[in-house]
Amino acid sequence: MIEQIDISMVNWARATFALTAMYHWIFVPLTLGLSFLCAFFESIYVRTGNEQWKKLTKFWMTLFGINFAIGVATGIILEFEFGTNWSNYSWMVGDIFGAPLAIEGILAFFLEATFFAVMFFGWNRVSKKFHLFSTWMVAVGSNLSALWILVANGWMQNPIGMAFNPDTARFEMQDLWAVISSPVAISHFVHATSSGFLLASLFVLGISSWYLLKKRHIQFAKRSIAVACVFGLLSSLFVAFTGDEHAFITARTQPMKLAAMEALYDGQKPTGLVAIGLINPNKQPGDDKDTFSFKVEIPGMLSLLAKRSFDGFVPGINDLVFGNEEHGVMGVDEKIRRGKIAVATLGDYKGAKSAGDELAASKALTLFDEHRDYLGYGHLESAEQAVPPVGLTFYAFRIMVGLGTFFILLFLVYGYLMEKRQLENKPTILRLGVLSLFLAWVASQAGWVVSEVGRQPWAIQDMLPVTVARSNLDSGTVAVTFFLFLFLFTALLIAELKIMTKQISIGPEGD
Repeated sequence: MIEQIDISMVNWARATFALTAMYHWIFVPLTLGLSFLCAFFESIYVRTGNEQWKKLTKFWMTLFGINFAIGVATGIILEFEFGTNWSNYSWMVGDIFGAPLAIEGILAFFLEATFFAVMFFGWNRVSKKFHLFSTWMVAVGSNLSALWILVANGWMQNPIGMAFNPDTARFEMQDLWAVISSPVAISHFVHATSSGFLLASLFVLGISSWYLLKKRHIQFAKRSIAVACVFGLLSSLFVAFTGDEHAFITARTQPMKLAAMEALYDGQKPTGLVAIGLINPNKQPGDDKDTFSFKVEIPGMLSLLAKRSFDGFVPGINDLVFGNEEHGVMGVDEKIRRGKIAVATLGDYKGAKSAGDELAASKALTLFDEHRDYLGYGHLESAEQAVPPVGLTFYAFRIMVGLGTFFILLFLVYGYLMEKRQLENKPTILRLGVLSLFLAWVASQAGWVVSEVGRQPWAIQDMLPVTVARSNLDSGTVAVTFFLFLFLFTALLIAELKIMTKQISIGPEGD
């Protein structure tokens, strides 16, 4: 018998984790990209010997350091929440999930910390080349940290390289390399880090555009924009490329997420991609209501993205929930039936083992093995529970893609105007550049909404629902921590913004 679940506690725990993760992701992408931009700036300084490039490097390095410090604080709290609000998750998958996080702390963060002090305080104390090496090591270390964290997240999206142990009721590591080299993990890493490079480029471009609008630090701003434009354009194109590959992988590993991203209820052959649309908020799986009030669709494009064929069949939410025999799609209702058997036989197995009845234990284990792949579904009460929030996933995906396309065009326009030496005379474009600084975070946050909301209700895809992953706490306790963290993170963000804006108003050192 499945125990009663305090849904209020689960929702508060999810809200707390979402709050922490979204605040943390304000700082992380800027760290990933700005570390490399600082390395590029310093490389130009060392190569040319021009002191202006040194001043430029130190200015952006100062902003990087402010952001890095607060990012570390929020990241530590995020990891602690796995033990406080999600202790069942930590118990059941700690053998796997803990490995990449441990490697991140021992290898990547240690590399960052070792060279961080040299990068900030080693000017005129070590040679130019060693200082440059330290800056590059901080950049590499920052992105290696992201690698191991995104490997852990990728495993949650596509759990491989492990096995469920019925004796301990835990998922245990079988193949570390399979976890590390998972296509989902690699896709998450390259897409998330390249989006961080894009955001940092827009950060540099936006602040430099503000200087040009104010007629301050003109040469400093132009030099910064020149490097940011090249890095940003390459990054934005790579984000688009990795996004396409990510959609292809999602179609294979998380078809329900893809269906929610497109608000696709009934699979088609071929399947069009909705460029823009307005969803009917009353639409539910299995009903005959129209999905959209209006939409603009590109025929066959979703089939091409998901199946690499214009006439490929892409299953919709109804196909995945209720099944589609014609296309070999098993419905969630059938998976739940098999999952209930897995949950029941696992209990029978544990009971027989405790009673010393080896024959009964063997029979129960054999039946469990036949249904173990559906164990997670045994904790769902209805097939509709397997459908993520469609509206939020659909709109967040279009915000991310729409802004990503806009950023490519923006970098092209900036590059053209820089080449023609006309940028400082285009205030409208410069204001758009300043605005894009903030739009970059909107796109970045929207991407994580798609990734994490789109895989609900799963903590581990198809294996562990969030309702089972929770801690046994009362909702009031978790609600209090939510508001405490909301106050703390907001205060940290305000503090960072004040320090950042003060430093930006002062301008580059020595000017």
